[in-house]
Amino acid sequence: MSRPRLRTVLLSAALALGAATTTVPAATAAPLSRPGPFTEPGFAAGCPWHRYGEGEQPPWWLAFADPLCVEYSKRDITVDDGGALRFLLAEPARVAASLLTCHYYQRDHWSVQSTTGAVPWVAWDGQYWWDRTGRRAGVRLADFRIDGVRVGVGDAVAALRPRFPDLADALAAYGSASGESGLTTELPFDLRCALGG
Repeated sequence: MSRPRLRTVLLSAALALGAATTTVPAATAAPLSRPGPFTEPGFAAGCPWHRYGEGEQPPWWLAFADPLCVEYSKRDITVDDGGALRFLLAEPARVAASLLTCHYYQRDHWSVQSTTGAVPWVAWDGQYWWDRTGRRAGVRLADFRIDGVRVGVGDAVAALRPRFPDLADALAAYGSASGESGLTTELPFDLRCALGG
């Protein structure tokens, strides 16, 4: 078995094991006591999106938006052209913008490589959100690749389906496409957001 294929199998198995230990029925009512399949947050449909390019920082006043929905391009994280430095300089402001909001949704597009045009060491499209008022949060990685090889719960589902269809069906809720993994989970009580609505 080739090294990339072995790596894919091992990572897929690890993701599958993690999801299998947290599998719950899809009909579980919110808030969830254990992780469940990824869902979109209820506030997403009416949330205005703020989009930022490579190394671009959001304005300071965005920290007071609630809900806050942002999309970041992080595809130029490279060593040779300063992309990694631009990323590192922008990231503190991006994180700071999210800290105060009770309703946060971020989409981002990652690619980390040695040089422009090289096969990325790691790449993915992400979705991350929290609703501190509703005490829920979700994360989803799509097209997750390591050295160009897709890895995710979806890959474990495909590998398990022929011999273990019931396990494959249970895991499919957490990712069914190649390179896909996602879940929604409960958050602890947040007094500030509970009082603010």
